[in-house]
Amino acid sequence: MKTIGLLGGLSWESTVVYYREINRLVGKSLGGYHSAKIILNSLEFAELEDMMQKGSWPEIQRILIEGARVIEDAGADFLLICSNTMHRNEMVIRENIDIPVLHIADATAEVLIRDGISKVGLLGTTFTMEQDYYKGRLKEKFGLDVIVPPKSERERVHAIIDEICMGETNEKSKADYQRIIRNMAKRGAEAVILGCTEIGILIKDGEADVPLYDTAIIHSQAAVKMAIE
Repeated sequence: MKTIGLLGGLSWESTVVYYREINRLVGKSLGGYHSAKIILNSLEFAELEDMMQKGSWPEIQRILIEGARVIEDAGADFLLICSNTMHRNEMVIRENIDIPVLHIADATAEVLIRDGISKVGLLGTTFTMEQDYYKGRLKEKFGLDVIVPPKSERERVHAIIDEICMGETNEKSKADYQRIIRNMAKRGAEAVILGCTEIGILIKDGEADVPLYDTAIIHSQAAVKMAIE
């Protein structure tokens, strides 16, 4: 079994999802007492969040590269960045380590294509919904048509993610997500990517008008496949 490296704490709420899901899937696949071989480096999210708001991306990249190198030096065979937003820095991280990086958008796109989805809605932080590092990859590499909510709804989506990162979930926020997803479905979205690893903590597939693709779960599934095959 390969050793999975997790660059986590981005936030820790979703890193818990990764740890639980990866171990659950290894146990399901191999049976008995089997669990995953994992090296986790959990970063301090508050300082990174402050840097994001200030646009200090070079400093963020320095911290992420250092964190990834710790994981590599500890013996991981490949790396997962446990955050969609932090995949903005995926290329520079990849260039500064010698182990593979399993990209969250690639894993998600492969599942969407397998399921015959061609037009998909995207929820995430404002960085993920508005910048091109994620949407562009889905379109250019996989040919997916990606739509995002209008500005006022994007702001609400991001605000709810902040709540979840603080351990707060409530029915009003879930209802807002359901309404925003409904609006994207009216615009032709055949499914919606939960493109922030916290969102699936609040709303799950089957609770909206179209299928929901939880990137934290999909990323974990891809990691287990890579580790045991």
